Amino acid sequence: MKIKRVSKIEDILDKIPTPCYVLEEELFEQNLKLLNYVREQSGAKILLALKGYSFYESFDLAKKYLDGCCCSGLYEARLANEEFKKEIHTYSPAFKDDVIDEIVKLSNHITFNSFSQYLRYKNRLKGEISPGIRVNPQLAFSEATIYNPCAINSRLGVTIQEFKEEFLEGIEGLHFHALCEQNAGALEAVLKSFEEKFGRYIPIMKWVNFGGGHHITRDDYDIDKLINIIKDFKDRYNNIEVYLEPGEAVGWQSGVLVASVVDIVHNGIDIAILDVSAEAHMPDTIIMPYRAEVRNAKKEGEKRYTIKLGGNTCLAGDFMGNYSFDKPLEIGDKVIFEDQMHYTIVKNTTFNGVRLPSLAILRKNGNFEVVKSFDYSDYKRRI
Repeated sequence: MKIKRVSKIEDILDKIPTPCYVLEEELFEQNLKLLNYVREQSGAKILLALKGYSFYESFDLAKKYLDGCCCSGLYEARLANEEFKKEIHTYSPAFKDDVIDEIVKLSNHITFNSFSQYLRYKNRLKGEISPGIRVNPQLAFSEATIYNPCAINSRLGVTIQEFKEEFLEGIEGLHFHALCEQNAGALEAVLKSFEEKFGRYIPIMKWVNFGGGHHITRDDYDIDKLINIIKDFKDRYNNIEVYLEPGEAVGWQSGVLVASVVDIVHNGIDIAILDVSAEAHMPDTIIMPYRAEVRNAKKEGEKRYTIKLGGNTCLAGDFMGNYSFDKPLEIGDKVIFEDQMHYTIVKNTTFNGVRLPSLAILRKNGNFEVVKSFDYSDYKRRI
């Protein structure tokens, strides 16, 4: 099963106020249908990772295909409860006394990052909640250390050296997360390391969570391999429940960030100043770092006119990079940054008091709808 992505943003470009994130509902649903195919063929449950994608105006569609949400703390668990209303799995590097009781009430699963956290709150777990412990398989393939949960001295998950079998009473699941934008081959290798270290405990568990970072909706992802990995694992462990929690894969290539050229200056090269910011609105382009793709543009020098794109903040390094176009950009032109629905809205800031981009949806029926806009009050509340 493959996705054929045909964007229709340019058909409605004149209707889009800037700055604005625009979700294309048709593309979004294609991702969801592919994830649902994996669910049906493998028997795994798939959760939406709110840390990567939390545009809740689209949840009515997402919950038709996914089993629930994985949450990073109280606020995400509350959002999942209010807007998704299916399974809620909550994990945090450390829970605090003043939130744990509400998290327990909201969650179906709660995963602890350490045995000390589990022992601290064990007696406060009530109802139908299923407790788990996160483990560190000590193998990962992330190229950037900042995104590697299995890096040396990682604070995420219990290593086999620190694992205490005597504290397992009441634990019903094991959770590992070691991938970042990777294919099924990386999962296969990590799963092998996980089983070598923790395999003797799997038969006494009710579930295993394979974490996130599975780039399932990317064009070159090996869907069949993933399905076979999951089915083989379930067969070997008496049909144990398996969970995946992709975030980026849900929103992958399903929407854009549309900006306008506010001014053009020259300093050795033409520089377009936009009404978006890499620092505030596309932070991973600086943190990772990576180069955001721009529609109808190429790398520097590949087309006739090269221009540097920059943000409208005082950060000297607030640049998206050098891009080339068939014709010169002019003030008022719109620029479309590709694939900006994941790890953007959830990470936005109001640095410099810049306005947050509006949130919009291009519906399957062709209607364009701005579902949320931001103003000064949003800036003031955050400071």
